[in-house]
Amino acid sequence: MVRSVDAEVLSAALLTIEDERSWDAQAELTRAISIEEAARVLGDPLLIARARLCQANMRMRSGDIAGAAEQIWQVHEWAVGNDARLLLARTHLIWACIHQHLGDSEQALEHALLSVELLDDESTTHMHIWHRTKLADALWAAGSMDAARIRYAQAEELAVVTGSPVLLSLLNNHAYAEYDTGHQQRAEEVARRLQQLAEERGIPLEPAFLDTIGAIQIGNGRFAEAEATMRLCIERHAEGRHEDADALPEYLLTLAQAQRGLRAYARAQESLDECRAMCGDRDLVEVLVRVHQEQAELHAARGEFAEAFAVHKMFFTAYQNLHSLQREARTRTRQAMFETVEARQEAERFREQARRDPLTGLHNRRHVDEVLPVLIESDPALTIALVDLDHFKQVNDRLSHSVGDQVLIRVAALIAEGVAAACPEGFTARIGGEEFLVVLPGTLPARAFALLDGIRRTIREHDWRDLTHGLPVTVSIGVAAAADVAAPTQPTLLSTADGHLYSAKHAGRDRVVSAASRGYASAA
Repeated sequence: MVRSVDAEVLSAALLTIEDERSWDAQAELTRAISIEEAARVLGDPLLIARARLCQANMRMRSGDIAGAAEQIWQVHEWAVGNDARLLLARTHLIWACIHQHLGDSEQALEHALLSVELLDDESTTHMHIWHRTKLADALWAAGSMDAARIRYAQAEELAVVTGSPVLLSLLNNHAYAEYDTGHQQRAEEVARRLQQLAEERGIPLEPAFLDTIGAIQIGNGRFAEAEATMRLCIERHAEGRHEDADALPEYLLTLAQAQRGLRAYARAQESLDECRAMCGDRDLVEVLVRVHQEQAELHAARGEFAEAFAVHKMFFTAYQNLHSLQREARTRTRQAMFETVEARQEAERFREQARRDPLTGLHNRRHVDEVLPVLIESDPALTIALVDLDHFKQVNDRLSHSVGDQVLIRVAALIAEGVAAACPEGFTARIGGEEFLVVLPGTLPARAFALLDGIRRTIREHDWRDLTHGLPVTVSIGVAAAADVAAPTQPTLLSTADGHLYSAKHAGRDRVVSAASRGYASAA
């Protein structure tokens, strides 16, 4: 009997973590770990799994995405094996949030849909409301705002009927989604409902909600109201209940934007300087990028156009660096996410992604370094080739880097198609900016030369008018065969191919050069 009572107490304690909002993720993580320890003493596997899922959620909220993902896999496997439907629904909701953090809106939406489909009569009211809210968030992030509105409306109706305290958070998310997608009037209407509800219930609006309202007011040109809203937001933040590291800098940035709209440039600069200092102290790179952007806007508003241009260049550089850091962080996180026994298949999929060039989808240098040495040792008939776009800088300089990327994508496809048709066991890799490697197993030099010259002609004769508007696109190709090198290795073959590529460029480009040809393919 004691055992049953203890289990009920632990279950109730877990429910407060699962269904009630908390601002202190670290404290809740510690509590969930203690509950897991108690559940292990009881020998209750469901309570253990629930406690571990709560831990995964709190790890995610604390920024440890990799740790959260590793832990959630174990819970997911147990939930599937034991047909724990409610636990599985909660698991998919946290999976959706993890993928949202990783910028994978497609996977986030898939998990959010599953989190709603698994709801039943035993699901808590909070689950019915919040799972639909997070599905709406996922739909918004995936670009389906019309569908998101339907889910927000369903969740709001249920929250109103049940008097759920989560209604305020729901309205905040909906208001911000409307604002983010440029629907300023809709955003204003939802924000007004949020304010009215808080007033009716006698609940002070949280700083994060006030920040949403302030941003919407700025978007609608109501700068004085926005400044007052953000002053209140910062006052409430000072009460100490809302201590996320980036919260106050975010609020100061919104305040500065409102003050710029009021042409209160000195106040805006003070707010921005305070925000910048906090970003430096707390290493808030993402917020600092937007500080640079706002500083450029502030300089421009004051007529300081030279300063605005200089800061805008800083913003652009910081923005590029941020995205590079984010990509690296996502890669590291994904690698950590799937380094568990339970996720071997997923790990293999991400392993393949890590060996693919993100722009063209071709294999990358990492894949080449793993595969090519093995082929060289085992295949005396191996031939490789380096393919380089001619005058590619002109494409970027005269047309734009965006057009250049599209040219690279199309050239990659034409090369890969040619290789797949003539040598199915071969492959193509992107190993540099505009340089590709073609690997042709079991292909002697004469046949390889003909195959590669056909690819060269295909690229030259392709209709590029929609992209380059008359600017030609051609490639030069240097070939190296294992049969032509005394002791073939990856470095010697690549060096030989590079030398022949140089010869092709020096002889006028748009041609193939190999040791076997001792000449040049016609450029006609």
